[in-house]
Amino acid sequence: MSDQLKFIVEKLNKEPFKKNFNLITFDSLESTQLLQLLSDVLGEIDPKHIVDIREELPEHTAKRMLTLLGILKYKPPGGTSDLSTFRQGLVTGSKPVIHPVLHWLLQRTNELKKRAYLARFLIKIDVPTEFLQDDTVADTNRQYEELMEAFKSLHKECEQLKTSGFSTAEIRRDITAMEEEKDQLVKRVERLRKRVESVQNHQRMLETARQLRVEKEQEENLTQQKQEQKNQLFHAEQRLHRVQLQLKDMRHAAVDSKPESLMKSLEEETKFNTYLVSEKFPRELETKKQSLLLLQKVVAEPAMGQSDLNELETKIKEVNAQINQLIEKRMMKYEPIDSKFSMYRQQASIISRKKNAKAEELQTAKEEITSLERQMIQKSSQARELDGTEVLKGDEFKRYVNKLRSKNTLYKKKRLEIAEITAEYGILQRTEELLKQRHEDIQQQLVTQAIEDKKGISGYSYTQEELERVSAVKSEMDDMKGRTLDNMSDMVKKLNTLVADKKSSLAPIIKDLRQLRQKCQELTQECEEKKSQYDSCAAGLESKRSSLEQEVKSLREECLQEESNYHQVNCMKMVCCLNPDRVKEEVKMYVSSDQQERKKAVRDQYSRMITEQENLGKKLREKQKSVRENHGPNLKQVKMWRDLQLLMECKRECFLKQQNPATVGQVIQEDGEDRLVL
Repeated sequence: MSDQLKFIVEKLNKEPFKKNFNLITFDSLESTQLLQLLSDVLGEIDPKHIVDIREELPEHTAKRMLTLLGILKYKPPGGTSDLSTFRQGLVTGSKPVIHPVLHWLLQRTNELKKRAYLARFLIKIDVPTEFLQDDTVADTNRQYEELMEAFKSLHKECEQLKTSGFSTAEIRRDITAMEEEKDQLVKRVERLRKRVESVQNHQRMLETARQLRVEKEQEENLTQQKQEQKNQLFHAEQRLHRVQLQLKDMRHAAVDSKPESLMKSLEEETKFNTYLVSEKFPRELETKKQSLLLLQKVVAEPAMGQSDLNELETKIKEVNAQINQLIEKRMMKYEPIDSKFSMYRQQASIISRKKNAKAEELQTAKEEITSLERQMIQKSSQARELDGTEVLKGDEFKRYVNKLRSKNTLYKKKRLEIAEITAEYGILQRTEELLKQRHEDIQQQLVTQAIEDKKGISGYSYTQEELERVSAVKSEMDDMKGRTLDNMSDMVKKLNTLVADKKSSLAPIIKDLRQLRQKCQELTQECEEKKSQYDSCAAGLESKRSSLEQEVKSLREECLQEESNYHQVNCMKMVCCLNPDRVKEEVKMYVSSDQQERKKAVRDQYSRMITEQENLGKKLREKQKSVRENHGPNLKQVKMWRDLQLLMECKRECFLKQQNPATVGQVIQEDGEDRLVL
């Protein structure tokens, strides 16, 4: 209680209250003064409660304080059973009621300020249902709820922005930096504009540059469109291939299938789907619902402080300890009970586990099949993009390798010819560049400038050459587009022919495959029958084995217990047999007149050891006393010795520096920094 009063007095003496209390003055406050102090603290949390209680009735004061404490989620120490005494104590201003309230409020003032601010906007007004029948009241209520939700979202965004690390100072610095960059860019543009204005016919040159930029943008747009069309064509081919595979599968299934096999496959599929719908999915849905309910409960609860979290952690620890104790009691009391139904329960549990495992394996296998089919389609489409043909197998692949080897030799020959041609082309290109440069120099020096200046059309030849070059590039692009379209049409024809060839070559293989599928179905049926027999036999053996293991375990434990009891009894018997002999010898030694034999007695030995230990304890206590007395002076002496060592080390360094005057004033560079050593 004294710690509580000290905390309250310290908080009230600080900002923003500044009450200048001490423990005596605070404890001597009257009931009205305590109520006024509580009202001031509540007014600091919510400014609406800054009221002089002398100007309002006691009932209004108690009602106002109780409503605010209910909004702030204050729980009286006694719980719900002492609510009437709490209200009465709050009205009368009793110290045992108001002191805990002040302690709780002053502990978490900032948190309660935020809660009171939010309560002003988030406490919903209960409108009776008969008033909601009116359209205007219902519309205003709906608008009120919408505004409340908007306030929640805006408050969350505001809190996120506060905690995100962005500050107004950083934003202002960024804005000033961007304005400086803008000014630099404007100055650079003005500088370039002044430089261009000195050139003749700069407007025409700017217009041609603008047209060139427009043409380049159009070229980029055309390339993008071309890439998009290629992507669309690729996706369309993938869809076509996927649909063709599905069609083949459907046809194979329709050709090989009989009504009995179709019915059997449909029954298996329906069984699997009913298992998923009736057993697996409901369990998963129930777990999801439970987790959702827990999350909703967590969201519905008010914001908790650190003290609430600590209380919950302590409760969780207590509950876990109780659970562990109950489990230990249950394990201690557990005894294996033979029952008629234990075998069947074990079989049912084993079968249910196997069923769940097989269902999960089947689902994962289906997912793997779909992913592998997607990968196969992607790989085949990539192979078709690279070569335009399907993936080869067997002899076709060998023939393809031989073709590649022959083409490789041709490729090496052609590459040598291309290297010679490129060398000649480089020489010719260099000579052409030199001639063009010389021609331009002569044209600029002798003819072009004078004629163009006379006619007033300077820069005409340059612009004409640029236009011719742009038109040549455009014609080359058009030729490339035409060639690509021709190549695409040829590729489509080749693909059609390849598809027809593959269909004709696959027809006999498909016939053989049908027979093999029938055999596979028969073998799978036999395998399933054998597997069911094996599972039933294994379940029975497993249950028998578990019961036998339990019996063997219990018998082994009994055997070990009996063996330990037997050995313990034997040891006790041996000890009991040896004790009389030892007692006789001890009495004989103790009674004998010979001092040597009396010293060998156990009693004398232990008494001698006790005296030695007592003497040693006295010596150690004396040593401890001397150490305590000399501890302070010894510490001072050690400190003085360390200071003396530092002084001698400093003198030695000064002496060494005086002997080496050349090193004074040197600049030493260490770790990327220059240091001047004096």
